[in-house]
Formats: sequence, structure tokens, C-alpha cells
Amino acid sequence: MTAFCALLTSCKNDTIGSPVITAVRNYVASPNDTIINSAVAKGQWVVIEGKYLQDALQISFDGVPATFNNALFSSDHAVVQIPSILFSTIDMNKLYTIEYKTTTGTASFSFKLGPPAPTITAISDVFANPGDSVFLYGTNLVLVENLTYGGAKISSYKSNLDGTSLGFVMPSPAPTSGKVLLTTKSGSASFDIVALPTITGASNENAVPGDSVYVYGTYLKGVQTFTFGGVAITSYKLAAKGNSIGFVLPSSVHSGPASVTTVFGTATTVYDVYNQYNVQYVGSATTGVLANMEWGSAFGWGWWGGANLSVSDASRTGGWLTLCADMATNPGMFMSINEGTLAAGVKGSSIPLGAAQWIPAANMNDPVDNWAIKFEINIPKVWNGGAVCIQSGFTGSYTARYEPWQISSTATAAYTTKGWTTVTIPLSMFRAKDATLGEGKGASVTTLANLLGPTGNTGCSVFINNYGTSTTTTGFYGGFDNFRVVKIK
Repeated sequence: MTAFCALLTSCKNDTIGSPVITAVRNYVASPNDTIINSAVAKGQWVVIEGKYLQDALQISFDGVPATFNNALFSSDHAVVQIPSILFSTIDMNKLYTIEYKTTTGTASFSFKLGPPAPTITAISDVFANPGDSVFLYGTNLVLVENLTYGGAKISSYKSNLDGTSLGFVMPSPAPTSGKVLLTTKSGSASFDIVALPTITGASNENAVPGDSVYVYGTYLKGVQTFTFGGVAITSYKLAAKGNSIGFVLPSSVHSGPASVTTVFGTATTVYDVYNQYNVQYVGSATTGVLANMEWGSAFGWGWWGGANLSVSDASRTGGWLTLCADMATNPGMFMSINEGTLAAGVKGSSIPLGAAQWIPAANMNDPVDNWAIKFEINIPKVWNGGAVCIQSGFTGSYTARYEPWQISSTATAAYTTKGWTTVTIPLSMFRAKDATLGEGKGASVTTLANLLGPTGNTGCSVFINNYGTSTTTTGFYGGFDNFRVVKIK
């Protein structure tokens, strides 16, 4: 009996032994179902080949367990999907291995599974001082083997979770030229250390001469020339971080782009600033002007909705225009809304704007984020709660919300402006209605035609709405002027 039991045990061990992996194959139809030794695609399906692969308990790639279905397994094949892997967090001792556990044992197989080669797209601050934190931005900035910055070797660095940034401390002396050279286990990348300036906006594109104006951007240091509205600005103040240029608007300013030239290059807006009343004439029509609130073809307002046609100069009220003296330095007319607190779900006053040509017909196939709606706003009293909503007149289903008091998903802060300021809302920020969160919180608009109709000519409604579940903390008191659509890319 003892011998017989031993024989049975021996036969059983011959039938089901410890797992063995002999190869990994693509799980695709022939002729592409070839043997592979490496992979980079998360979600890719593969076939693990070997012996005794049934009854798997855990299959791990680079130490990360995969989800699998034993019904797809046999003794010599196992079909499994490569899991999503955060390479910044894995156990490096398990990198490039497949570990296969069954009820009878564990097999380990060498398999090079890693991210694609790295790319570097930007440097957080080329002008950082020695000891400052600096970040490289890009993709697959993980599994780093070597990093040099402007010829200086960087020995300490840290990737973020998804590998889109790599942080280190600026060495001493701080290089301001040369290259960033990065080598990871997946490949190499290089990036020139340059600080090409960018312009992202202006505090008030339609300021009055004598007003303080700020142009915002990046790498606004070492400025050689600076123009605003086609006029050279020779007296200005640069922010220490290189993110703004402050100046007083001269009386000689006229319509034109803003442009900054530094030792590294030039940045110029594709749109004009100080486009007084923002009328861009195309024949006898206006394109891109939704409403300038001045008498003429671009007046725009529909004369209803609860808003008021206003001025800030008492000598111009004419007995019926609303005086808003606390919104001074606007030389023309504008719209104002003075709304008390709003109960949950209540819509307040609106500014209905008539049909206008938002986008030239020739540009209707442009990417949505190439264009933006701009307007000037003045909020002299504290605002906290409720949204300024902008809704296209074409379908009414796409809305952009302006809520500067909402500083995070859980935090708010009282908001005011220092006089008139320009608001820029890329058209890509117009979103459909979400069943739970409401208007402007669903899917983003994907084409200009979806937002504006096939011709690009439609109306617009600007209104106040409380999408919250309780009464707003404050009311809303503010002025609006110069609604226009401009090309920003």
C-alpha cells in the first residue's frame, strides 16, 4: 500500500507540477501573433506559454498584479491583459519580470515591460537660483538612470506619480544655457535650455491711457523690446518670477498686438489689444464683435433681461442711463448687473445679445481652442457664489461658467477686481449640461459648428445663475463691456 500511494503521488506530480513559462506571444490574429520579449502598452493582451499554467492564483507584471479569468487558461497557455502600471512606484527588484503563481508553485520569467522613451517638453524655471526647486515636464520621466542639466550632473531627483514631471534642485552655479540630457531605462531625451517668452493675456486689453496694465506670460525676463497696441513701451516693471510686465498705458496707444522680445526670442499675440470698441470691419459688417454697448451696428444688447445700460461718468447719464461711478475709467457705455443673493437653483438677471458673426466662415473648421470669447468686467463689490454664464444662442446646450470665487472643488474666496479687467474664455471651455452638476459641467464642445451652428452666426446670453444647493453668500454687482470673439492660437 505504501508503494502504491507513492506511485500515485509520483504520477500526480508528473501531471500537475510547478508552473513554467517558456515564452510570451502577442494575442492577435496571425501573422502578428509572434513571440515578444518586451512591451510598452498597458491594456495589451498577451498569451503566456509554458507548462502547468492552470489554476493560477496571481500573475504579476513588474510586481503589479493583473486581473485575469482562469476560464481562458489551459495547461500550456494563459491569456491575460497587461495591467496599468505606475512605474514611479514599482519595486525595482521586480522590474522586467513576470511572476506566475499557481497552487503548485511560482515561476519567474524575464520580460521587458516598461514605459515608452521619455520626452521633455518644458522646464519650470530656466532662471531659477541655485537651491531652488526646478521641474522638467514631459512624459515617461521615470526609471531615471542619468540626468545632467547644462553640463551639471544631477544626482538627486524625484518623479511624480504619472511620470509627467521630474523635480530636482538647481545646482550651483545655475546654468542658463546648454541642454538637459536624460537617460532612463526606456531611452533618452534631450531638451535645449532656452526661455522662449510667452504671452498668456493682459490685465485689461482696453484700458484707458494712464491706467496701470499688466501683460502676463512666462520667461518675461531680459526684455529687449516691448510693444503694446503697436506702441513701444520703454518704462515698465518686470516681475521677479518673469510672469508679468507692468506699465502705464500711454496716450499714444492704438490697436495692434502685444509683443515681447528677450534674449531668447519673441512672443507676439495673434490678436490685437486696445481695439477700441473692438470693431473689426469686414466690408459693411462686423466679425467677432458680439456687443460693444456703443451706439451703432455693434451695440448688441437686446434691451431686456434685467441688466442696465450704464456709464461711470455722471455728466453722461442723460437722465436715464444708470450711473456706476465706482466703475470709473470706462470712457463709454457698458452693461451692469446688480443682483441680490440668489436662492439655490435660481437664475438672475441676463444680458441677451443679438445674432452676430462669431467666427469668419472660412475658419469654421478650426480647432475649437484656437478661439476665445473675451470681455471686460469690473466687480467693485465682494462676490462669492453664483456663476456668470455665457450660453450660445444656437442650441442653448453649451454653456461656459465664470466663477473666479471658486478656488477649488471645496473652497471659495471673496472676489473683486481692481477696476476693469479682461476675461478670456477659450471656446473649448463651453460644455454641455451634466445631469447632476448642471449647465456647463458636461462634455466639452468638439467643433465650432456644434457651438455656433454651420455659419458661425448666432446670438448669446450672459446671465447670473446659482447652481449651488444653498443661497449664495453674496449678491453680484458688476459691469460688462466689449464682448468679442478673437483668435488666440
